[in-house]
Amino acid sequence: MQITILGGGGFLGRKLAARLAKDGTLGGRPITGLTLFDLAAPKPLPAPFPLRCLGGDVADPAALAAAIPPGTGVVFHLAAVVSAAAEADYDLGMKVNIHGTLAVLQACRALGTKPRVVFTSSVASFGGGQEAVVPDDGRQVPTNSYGAQKAIGELLLQDASRKGFLDAVNIRLPTVMVRPGRPNKAASSFVSAIIREPLLGLSTDCPVPPEFAVWICSPRSTVEWFLHAATMDTAPLGLDRGINPPGRSATVAKLLEALEAVAGRTARDKVGFAFDKEVFDIVVGWPGSFEAKRARRLGFPEQEPLADLVRAFIEDDLEATKADRGL
Repeated sequence: MQITILGGGGFLGRKLAARLAKDGTLGGRPITGLTLFDLAAPKPLPAPFPLRCLGGDVADPAALAAAIPPGTGVVFHLAAVVSAAAEADYDLGMKVNIHGTLAVLQACRALGTKPRVVFTSSVASFGGGQEAVVPDDGRQVPTNSYGAQKAIGELLLQDASRKGFLDAVNIRLPTVMVRPGRPNKAASSFVSAIIREPLLGLSTDCPVPPEFAVWICSPRSTVEWFLHAATMDTAPLGLDRGINPPGRSATVAKLLEALEAVAGRTARDKVGFAFDKEVFDIVVGWPGSFEAKRARRLGFPEQEPLADLVRAFIEDDLEATKADRGL
C-alpha cells in the first residue's frame, strides 16, 4: 500500500509517519511506500519501506500529482494554514485551505482507484461558544475564516465521496495539545503553551480567563484516530463523512491543575494571565464540548485523562523540545 501524508513536515505529520514506519503495516496490509509532502521537503526518517520527501505548494496541481502517484491507497491531508494566520491573511487561507483541498481532490480523482482520504477538519468549523455541547448532527456555523474554509473542504470531499472519486473521512480535530517545539500562529496556541512553557522552565501568559473551556485531545489520541479513520469501514457513514472524535472538555483552570499535579506548584506559578482581545475574539466562538456519540460507536478511542496528557508530553516530546529551543 502506498501512503501520502500532506503536511508531512508538521508535528502531527511527523508523528504519524514515525508510527507508520514503526508498524510497517496499515490495517494489516504492508506499506510499500510513503510520501511526505510539505511546503519545504520534510526531513527523512528511518523506515522499512521506500520513503519520498517532497516540497511544494499544496495548491499546485503538478506538485500534488507528484505527491499522490498511481498506486496511492491512503492520503492523509493535514496541510493547512492555521486559525489566526488564516484570519489575518484571508488570501493565503483560501489558497491553502480551499484551493489546496481542491487540488487534493483532483489528484485523487485522477487515480481512478477511490483512495481513502483522511482530512483534518476542525472544531473551529462550529460556532455556539462556551456554553455549547455540540451534538453529532450539529450545524456548522463557523465564526472565523479558518473554520469556514475547513467546513467548505469537508463538503468538497463529502461530495467527491458521493461521486465515487475518493473515500473521505473528515475528522474535526479538537485543539491538539501539548504541541512540541515553539508557539505557532494558531489562535489556540496558548492551550499548549500553558503546559509546555512551564515544563521548559519558562514563564508564559494565558490570553483568556481561567474559566475558559476548550475541547482538547492529545497527539497520541490524534494519531490513533488517524489510523482508525484510514482503515475503518466507511459504509456506516453514508453521506455524512464528518466525525467529531471523542476529545475532552477542560477549562484553563483544570489544565493548570493537571500541570500542578504532575510537575508541582513551581510549574503552575509560571503561568500568568494577560487578556488578549484578538485571540479571545477568535476562540470564544468555538464550542466548549461535543457529544461525540457517533465516533464512539464507530470505534474511535477515548481521550486520556488530563494528567496523562501532561505526562505524555514529558515522555514523548519534552527533551526534543528543550533541544529545539536551546534549553
